[in-house]
Amino acid sequence: MVKLRAKCLLVGDAAVGKSALSHMFHSDGTLFQKNYSMTTGVDLLMKCVHIPDSGDSVELYIMDSAGKQTLVESCEKMWGEVSLLCLVFDLTSEQSFANCSHWMERVRAHCRSLHLPGVLVGNKSDLSTRREVQASVAQEWAESQGLEYHETSAKEKENCDAPLLALARAYHSLYQERRETIQNLGPG
Repeated sequence: MVKLRAKCLLVGDAAVGKSALSHMFHSDGTLFQKNYSMTTGVDLLMKCVHIPDSGDSVELYIMDSAGKQTLVESCEKMWGEVSLLCLVFDLTSEQSFANCSHWMERVRAHCRSLHLPGVLVGNKSDLSTRREVQASVAQEWAESQGLEYHETSAKEKENCDAPLLALARAYHSLYQERRETIQNLGPG
């Protein structure tokens, strides 16, 4: 049984639902913040995710980073070494989706272009009548960036676990691949 630790960076524009999503995941769906409170720094949450059929687990340290542009630069100094990426946009805001390119550039520059397993999350799927970003467009962009795509509604508790569970599984798979590579390098 192996316990891995991974730092997951949660980024995206202000008010897309990053904090709501992370709190719903952390609390197993019991804590939805009804009143909006802007993150002004980096909030840290931790949750242990058990990897099915392995006995292993991944402790996800979720770094919920401010999305307001005036705060991003100071927050970036607190990111440190990142293992995983969760990029969130608002399905009812074309602009928040368009800004995902800028977020990817910033994260890649911070991580010095190291491969970073990640997910793109379209949040607020419950507001379907106000939807501005189609799933097929977001899916195509996610794939072009090497990200897995998910849609969620933190408010309605829909699919909130899926993106972060996918990240934990991806991190575990990366660990397994590296472990096998190292074992194969041993004396034969």
